[in-house]
Amino acid sequence: MQYGSALRNDISSAATTPLIGVYDMYSASIAAQHYNGFFVSGFGFAASHYGLPDIGFIAWPDMAAFAERLRMAFPTHHLLVDIDDGYVDPEVACHVVQRLEKAGASGVILEDQKRPRRCGHADGKITLPLDEYLEKLNLVLASRTDLVVVARTDATEDEDILRRATALAKTDADVVLVDGVRSVEWVHRIREVIGDKPLLFNQIAGGKSPRLSLTELTELGVDVAIYSTPCLFAAHTAIEDAMVKLKEADGRLPDASGAGAVGVAVSTQLLERNISRHHGATVLRQPSEPVRQPVSV
Repeated sequence: MQYGSALRNDISSAATTPLIGVYDMYSASIAAQHYNGFFVSGFGFAASHYGLPDIGFIAWPDMAAFAERLRMAFPTHHLLVDIDDGYVDPEVACHVVQRLEKAGASGVILEDQKRPRRCGHADGKITLPLDEYLEKLNLVLASRTDLVVVARTDATEDEDILRRATALAKTDADVVLVDGVRSVEWVHRIREVIGDKPLLFNQIAGGKSPRLSLTELTELGVDVAIYSTPCLFAAHTAIEDAMVKLKEADGRLPDASGAGAVGVAVSTQLLERNISRHHGATVLRQPSEPVRQPVSV
């Protein structure tokens, strides 16, 4: 399966390709009904799997196992995986990249942060010396076969942002990401220095970057947009609301028979679509094709 090539095809299309951040199998099951690409967000995975902030707690075997489960359940969706700094060591980074490619990942994002790392939209980020990051990046690039590699910089100073973006665009990385872009003007400036290299834009609610539509991003020349946390933050709000209402109702569950209500039957029907034997022959979509509708069971 050429999952990397399939993602490249979508990236090369005229419109911005959206990849939705998922944090567990259930959130992915819902998102899959609406979008044909996932972003395995480090922020969401750290929150869901460990109950901890996105500051470097993720162990690569946990992330690889999650990617494997996603690929089994969603054989035709794009799957871009956040591998942070490659788990510090370049040899580990190369091993993880090869493991993820064999598991069916479409691509990875490798950042230039130095430990202790931070969420890309947080303060206090420290970057590796550029030469050190480029050495790690080039080793990763030499280790992949078809996998898409996104080179990410977390630089925060104006001159350093442009210097690093320029350097990343000259590598064999497929896409460049400058995380925490502060304005539309900065999107223009980054696009100017990276030339024709595909550009990725990271949107996270409450983050440092402006809230932009896919139409606006396409007009700005952005090729890929990752939405790190819409599922996670929506779940936060919905669960909080459900707990408040349950407490107000003295523990009586809401009626699950109304239109739009979710009960055991609706949930089970959703999850049954993920069983691999119901997928049939796996055919990768072309960029113009709609989201594949799972088989009813």
